[in-house]
Amino acid sequence: MVDRKDPNARLRNDVKKLGNILGQVLTNHGGEDLFQAVEEIREMAKGLREEFNQSQYEGLKEKINGLQSPARQDVIRAFSTYFHLVNIAEQNHRIRRSRQYRMHEDGTIQPISIESAVKTLKEDNHTPEVIQQILDDLSIELIMTAHPTEASKRTVLEIQKRISQILQELDSPLPTRKERDDLEESLVNEVTALWQTDELRHRKPSVIGEVKNGLYYFDQTLFDVLPAIHTELEDQLDDYFPGNQWRVPNFLFFGSWIGGDRDGNPFVTPEVTWETLKLQRELALKKYEEALIDLMRRFSHSSARVKIDETLISTVEKEEKTYLKKTETWPIKSEIYRRKFAIILKRLRQVGHSKNGYSEAEDLLADLQLIEKSAQSHQQQGHKLKKLAKLIRQVELFGFHLATLDVRNHSGEHEVAIAEMLKVVKICDNYASLSEDEKLAILQQVLEDPRPLMLLNEDYSEETQEIFKVFKLIKEAHEEFGRRAIEVYLVSMTKSSSDLLEVLVLAKEAGIYKLHADGTVESNITVAPLLETIDDLIAGPEIMKRLFNMDVYRHHIRERGDHQEIMLGYSDGSKDGGTLTANWKLFKAQQEIHDMAREFDIGLKFFHGRGGSLGRGGGPLNRSIVSQPAETLGDGVKITEQGEVLSSRYLLGDIAFRNLEQAASALISSSSKVHTETVKVTGLKKEWEEAMEIISEHSLKKYQELVFNDKDFLTYFKQTTPLNELRELNIGSRPMARKNSDKFENLRAIPWVFAWTQCRQNIPAWYASGTGLVAYAAKSEDHLNVLQKMYAEWPFFHSTINNLQMALMKADLQTAEEYVGLVEDKAIGERIFNDIKDEYHRTRDILLKISQNVDLLGHTPTIQESVYRRNPYVDPLSYLQVDLIKKMRDSNGQKSDELLTEVLLTISGVAAGLMNTG
Repeated sequence: MVDRKDPNARLRNDVKKLGNILGQVLTNHGGEDLFQAVEEIREMAKGLREEFNQSQYEGLKEKINGLQSPARQDVIRAFSTYFHLVNIAEQNHRIRRSRQYRMHEDGTIQPISIESAVKTLKEDNHTPEVIQQILDDLSIELIMTAHPTEASKRTVLEIQKRISQILQELDSPLPTRKERDDLEESLVNEVTALWQTDELRHRKPSVIGEVKNGLYYFDQTLFDVLPAIHTELEDQLDDYFPGNQWRVPNFLFFGSWIGGDRDGNPFVTPEVTWETLKLQRELALKKYEEALIDLMRRFSHSSARVKIDETLISTVEKEEKTYLKKTETWPIKSEIYRRKFAIILKRLRQVGHSKNGYSEAEDLLADLQLIEKSAQSHQQQGHKLKKLAKLIRQVELFGFHLATLDVRNHSGEHEVAIAEMLKVVKICDNYASLSEDEKLAILQQVLEDPRPLMLLNEDYSEETQEIFKVFKLIKEAHEEFGRRAIEVYLVSMTKSSSDLLEVLVLAKEAGIYKLHADGTVESNITVAPLLETIDDLIAGPEIMKRLFNMDVYRHHIRERGDHQEIMLGYSDGSKDGGTLTANWKLFKAQQEIHDMAREFDIGLKFFHGRGGSLGRGGGPLNRSIVSQPAETLGDGVKITEQGEVLSSRYLLGDIAFRNLEQAASALISSSSKVHTETVKVTGLKKEWEEAMEIISEHSLKKYQELVFNDKDFLTYFKQTTPLNELRELNIGSRPMARKNSDKFENLRAIPWVFAWTQCRQNIPAWYASGTGLVAYAAKSEDHLNVLQKMYAEWPFFHSTINNLQMALMKADLQTAEEYVGLVEDKAIGERIFNDIKDEYHRTRDILLKISQNVDLLGHTPTIQESVYRRNPYVDPLSYLQVDLIKKMRDSNGQKSDELLTEVLLTISGVAAGLMNTG
């Protein structure tokens, strides 16, 4: 059990155990010399963290710089492997603590759990009608993306999973001494295998490889965990509100971008998207088949013993003749359920291959519900058929498509295609040069004409034909896989209303959007803008208002249930204006667009494009939910789950459950506020809004002075970070920059953040925030009190301040200074780094005053201890990285595969240590 006096004691024991095994592995691999080299570096780095000593600091660097291969590579891998083991131990401890809560040994309920949320509903004296309304309004979609792909290979992840499972078994008091000895032996074998496995990919993953990586999590955990979350909510409602009949809707879904995100990725072709949809369906069918075979074994009920529903019996008699050969029918006539399952299995196996297969998942669902209705009638009262109910819930959640695939492309691609199309049919010679009003007039005219516009494909360029193929693919996907397979088309870099109408025109040409001769409209795709830059966020309300005022767009919206989806990009906004300004503009954009849409009686679903790292809007899933304006959650919320966080959140079933439970709990709590308060539930006071405007203004100015107005900044960025070296790390199929350009505006936010994280400056996650906060605090003696009150009472500001504290904790100026030495012009390096140091201390001081903490993250000692635990072991990897990069850059372009491999190993190791890539 967890020691209440020292809740992390068993975690430290696990870390020590795994560290000792790693020490044995190192000795076995490289002898006592390797072990002693690693130990000496580790002890020196740890000592420096406890008490800095300049001579010891120089001695550590000398020791590291004196390493030669192959010993140097072994040292790098030793520290990297240690981080993988620490990550496993921390996850296992999280599972341990969660289980302790669920055992209810001392009556304590785990915070941010479904039980705690339901208990609060009861304490708030909500009526059953209000609670059911809260349930009906729940909706959260988590969208899996491939960028950046998990830095660890699948093989490494599977080893990590096995180590975690062994640790969990060792926690149990049940194994015998012999069984425990066997588990300890297995643990040694797995750590040895981890050490002896190549952790770097030898080539970039293909898009289909990324698709398969994503499907791995559906197969391993999500297919079971998603229905478990719904069951947990049902069970807690039954426990806290006995006697009520609750209807828990399907409120938690997973979607995907992997295989559908075309923005800047030339490898996502229509053919790849089609193959993605096929792979998703194959996995769903495989999982259903496994569940059905298990149910078939269990449902041995005989019609001689129980009364079976007459409709079911007659259906089985008829369908056996239609779908099965005599040799395929279940041989025991009285076992009606097994006879029905035999029919279901046959039809399931024929999906996509024969007209006798199910044409849509709803038909399979109807068959399962027919069995459930009959079987429940002879089940003991008060007891549910949970395994059958689970499969029914799975079919409802996953259908035959498994995960709805979003398609995304850049607005500029659509404009080029539309311009060429209009020129070919002689409507407009130069569409791109028109004003926004002129573009909208032409697009509206085209959409109001039922006739198709396009001529034969060969009349268009290859690029335009490729765009047309995407829309034709969506049409064909709806016919083959069902309309849930692809529901949303995202327009990245949306800057005007015409960007969305252009997509609607292309959809019309493919038959996804139709205007019939009688004037009725049919629309089978949601067109969603992606607002990314600061300017686009500010312009967002006007962009959407203009569309909502157009009859042609309102007809389309009406066909989509009077709902509009809007994606908010956290990455480019932060890169454009700094994290604090970006987050405030995102918050404001949501409020303004939401309020405007209400005037039109249109529901909005905001899609939060958050990254895994703090510089791209990352952080715990539940915190991202509660920090949004609560009134915007009523129509559903959608959030990206980036490739880099998938293993930490969804590799292990218990961790996946806890992560999703926290999200569900946060959503229930936020939604309940909407139903109980007549005022705006954000708690946003006019004084606080004015404060944020001042803070944002000063922060934006400070950020842009450095990033855009300092002529030497790009030189500093490219030379002080391992940006160029990152290009060789094979963690994603997508190029690092749009259009393969070296221009700053075309650099993607992921490598921008990844590079800064590696060099420990981490400026995308915090820089310029201190200037904004201090500027406001300095305007009045009372302003610090205002900031403290905002932190205490406003979830958005509370989350923002805590994320800034985490960002500063993960940054490290002493280590960062080593990277500054890579800047060729020392004056540039010193000048810019001094500015960063000043801003760091300014930010740290004001954050401590606002949070009233003595140390950063003083309110969360567990997280604080985790960061402290890692830092001494990240330092040697950073020092090695600087030394290796310097050697590479001093080689006058002569590429050394050995040096490059070692640099990439340090990058992977630092990412594991900080638990962030981009």
